[in-house]
Parts: sequence; structure tokens; C-alpha cells
Amino acid sequence: MDFFANLMSGMTDRFGPMAPLLAVGLLGLLLILMALPIVMKRQRDRFRELKDQAPKAANDKKRALRKTDRVDKLEKFAQFLEPQKKEELSAAKLTMLRAGYSGKNAVRMFHAIQFLLAILFLIGGLLVALVKSFSQEMTMTDLLLYSLLPCAVGYYIPRYWVNKRVEQRKTEIIQGFPDALDLMLVCVEAGQSLDQSIIRVGKESRAGYPALADEFDMVAQEVKAGKERISVLKDMAERVGVPDVASFVTTIIQSATFGTSVADALRVYSADMRDKRIMRAEEKANMLPTKLTLGTMLFTVPPLLVILIGPSIYGMVTMLGQLASGL
Repeated sequence: MDFFANLMSGMTDRFGPMAPLLAVGLLGLLLILMALPIVMKRQRDRFRELKDQAPKAANDKKRALRKTDRVDKLEKFAQFLEPQKKEELSAAKLTMLRAGYSGKNAVRMFHAIQFLLAILFLIGGLLVALVKSFSQEMTMTDLLLYSLLPCAVGYYIPRYWVNKRVEQRKTEIIQGFPDALDLMLVCVEAGQSLDQSIIRVGKESRAGYPALADEFDMVAQEVKAGKERISVLKDMAERVGVPDVASFVTTIIQSATFGTSVADALRVYSADMRDKRIMRAEEKANMLPTKLTLGTMLFTVPPLLVILIGPSIYGMVTMLGQLASGL
């Protein structure tokens, strides 16, 4: 006991009052690092063993086509970097797709980056707290503020980035969809099929709206692979998450089901999309005076009041000063 007491007193003299907490933190980090190899050890997978018994050439070919080294590295920690419930995993994959990350290991990469940034920000906060402890006394509240707050910031930065990417892609798709429909209508009326029109629209939209072009290219590739067009279009509507695209898919499916002209359906729907775009522009224009009201009140009214009322107030103060001196 004397040894531990002397050790703690020496650490307190060296690092200040936060030395016990730093010692506990370092001990916990050491225990976590020691336990990680045991926890990360994968259980025996019989199906994987059967797959590994296949000819080496076939396995190499499949790995070259379906996997990369990064995927293999992250696959070892898949049970920790992916939600275990099927519904949560599907929702996470859909969110990453809407953000533009269509890779197989996108969810794993997202959670891995979250974990790494949280650890790095936590270590950085502890280092800052350690440096500050040499010049000033650190309380427990300050220590928690310097350690937990950066950890939370590092954990939520990837989530904020993904949500921002989702909103940016939705805005880009909404802005470029009316033009894409007009181009698709021109292609269909020129004699091209719907599949050829989708390929041409994806190619021409690449310069202005790359997110929309990616979605059309994915539709074209899935149709070429043999997937049904209706199923591909429904997947596109769910993947994009934009009501205008969902309505377009419904229109195309109904046109194919009832045998009506695709050109007529596109003509009506493209006109509707142009009207919606004009209405959105008018809505933003009508909201502009309301948004400018606060700025006008903050930066225009106070100087105006100073100019109008300032001389009167100055005159009243001067008069009261003269009266007070006369009395």
C-alpha cells in the first residue's frame, strides 16, 4: 500500500491533481488494447471453410472480381462495424447510397471512420488538458470538457458529413431532373427506345448534374445485366429518395402497364416538372423579403434612430445640464 501511495503522490507532484484520472485512463486504454485481439477474433465459419476448399484459381478470380484489399481488411471487423439487425443494416446502406457512396464496404468505412475520429479527438483533448495542467489547475469539469466534448465532435463529424452529402445530392437531382426529362422526351420522340434515352441522358447530364447522371448510368447498367426495367426504376426511386423521381417512375410504370405512349407521358410530366421548378423559384423569391426583415431591423433601424433621435436627446441632455448648473 505504501508503494501505491508513494507512486500516486509522485504522479500528483509531477502531473498535478489530474494524475489519478490520467492513470486510470491509460490503464483502461491498455486493457482495451490487450482485449481487442481476443474480442476481434472471428468465430469459425463452416461455410467459409467450404468456400476456401474450392480450387485456388477460381477463388483468386472471384476475389479479383468481387473484392478489394480494403474490403478484406474491414471484413475481419464486420460484426463490429456493421449493425447486426437486418433492418438497421438496410437503412444504413440506403443512407450511404443516397449520399453517393455505393461501395460494398461503405457502411463499414463509415463506422470505422467514426471510431477512429472519436479516439483521435479524445487523445487530442487529453493531451491539451495535460499541457494546460502544467500552467493552471484543472478541475474535473474542465477535464471532462476537454476529453468528452472532442470525442463527441469526432464521432458526429462523419454523420454530419453524410447527412450534408444526402441533402446536396437531393438538391442537385431536383434541380437537374426537369432538364433531364426534356432531353429524354427529345430522345424518345426522335425514335430512340427508353433504355437508349436513359443512357443518352446520363451521358449528357454528366457535366451539369453528376449525381443524376450516376443514377441514370446505374439504371442502364442494371437493365443491361438482365434485371427487369420496372424493378430497376423502383430501386432508383427508393435509392434517390426524391418525390419527383418517384412520381416519374410511377408514370413510366403505368404507361408500360396500360400500353400508352411513353412520349405522351413524358411530355405531360416534363411540363409538370417545369411548372414545379417555376413554383419553387417563386417560393424562394417570396421568402426573400421575410428573410431580409431581420437584417433590415438589425442594420438599418438602429442607425436611423440614432440619426433622427440623437440630436434631440443631445439637446435635452444639454438643457438639463444647464438647468442643473443654474440651480
